[in-house]
Amino acid sequence: MKILKFGSATIGSVEKIKSVVSIIEKKAGNLIVFSSIKGTAESLSEISKYLYKKNQEGASEIINDLEQYYKSLINALLTEQKYIDNALSSLNDTFQYIRSFSNDLFTLFEERALMAQGELLSTSLFELLLTEKGFKVRVLPALDFVRTDKTSVPDQLYLKENLSLLLSEAEKADIYITQGYICRNAYGEIDDLRKGGSDYTASLIGVALNAEEIEIWADCDVMQNNDSRYVKNTKAIPQLNFDEAAELTYFGSKILHPSSILPAKIGDVPIRLKNTNYPQSEGTLISNKLEHNVIKAIAAREGITSVQIKSAKMLLAHGFLRRIFEVFDDYQTPIDMLTTSEVGVSLTIDDDQKLSNIVDDLKKYGTVSFDRDMAIVSIVGDLDWTTSHVMSDIMDALKNIPLRMISYGGSNYNMSFLVRREDKEQVLKLLNNIIFNE
Repeated sequence: MKILKFGSATIGSVEKIKSVVSIIEKKAGNLIVFSSIKGTAESLSEISKYLYKKNQEGASEIINDLEQYYKSLINALLTEQKYIDNALSSLNDTFQYIRSFSNDLFTLFEERALMAQGELLSTSLFELLLTEKGFKVRVLPALDFVRTDKTSVPDQLYLKENLSLLLSEAEKADIYITQGYICRNAYGEIDDLRKGGSDYTASLIGVALNAEEIEIWADCDVMQNNDSRYVKNTKAIPQLNFDEAAELTYFGSKILHPSSILPAKIGDVPIRLKNTNYPQSEGTLISNKLEHNVIKAIAAREGITSVQIKSAKMLLAHGFLRRIFEVFDDYQTPIDMLTTSEVGVSLTIDDDQKLSNIVDDLKKYGTVSFDRDMAIVSIVGDLDWTTSHVMSDIMDALKNIPLRMISYGGSNYNMSFLVRREDKEQVLKLLNNIIFNE
């Protein structure tokens, strides 16, 4: 069995939904994980905001618009009247439930129950679409087998036991479908999986069922060997190691959150990234396999701020770095790159909302300065430090670029350079020439 996950962007219109149905038709016998249809989560979030502000009229307006949108989808996608009637009846029940939320009693728990309706709506629609096509479909409700513990971590043993029970009790089906993202928490309340969302659900299910493969479908090839906005003739990456993929997701690949990779990595279940516009393409396979001495991609991220702390007292000072890190931890600001010397520390952050507070606190430990509007450019792949000519070629290619920081050694899978934002495009092109063209 394979696990196929379709994100909101892949089911964002009538034509896209039809394309996804045609893909699923050719993959009978698998389990499909659906996100909410594009735009639904945003509408439900707006409804929540109006309810929090005790504006029932504003909430009702968006509810009515959303209901009409789903009615238009039903009429455009289904052809037989009995299925249209079933869909409209189910839709009516869902929107009666949505309208039952009161702005006088609206809380976080009600908000999460409201937001869950997006995934429930999409699976309900796809169940009827596939049934009308002649497939025997079974819905496995995510709220019956996905649960988090008191620390909001998915309970994988509970998931495996209850999903296996649901499958054993269900009649043999051509296609099984479930919802991504939504779950119950340790107290039985409707909740969600936060970051990673539906990808996380697919990954957890894939491990629980020891799936052959987890397919994550998007509407574009996201894993490219460079940024196609700046570099010509980029190519899709055919294969990545899990650690290489984790490095690349930091640089803006929205299809896959690092947390969603972890269960599959530990469970040794490969993930394949696929494009709904080119379903015949092999896509990018992510697994525990490592191709030695192969650079896979060059990627960049803007909006970086570098912070420098200099202190003559740092020399051999016990606990200095710990105190520096605690400042960033106090303000819940992650550190990306880090370099040290005997008299100072340089590091980068990509969230500078609390920069002024951080700088004030750091002044207790030394002289502090910072540079905004920087960019991190990274080379991702198996960068074996013993292959010295690779490093020398890279450094030679960048000999005329001012490099604020260089980071390598934390792993063999990433070598990063901190540069000015205006130098980012040139760095991407220079590295592309030396790594992929020559």
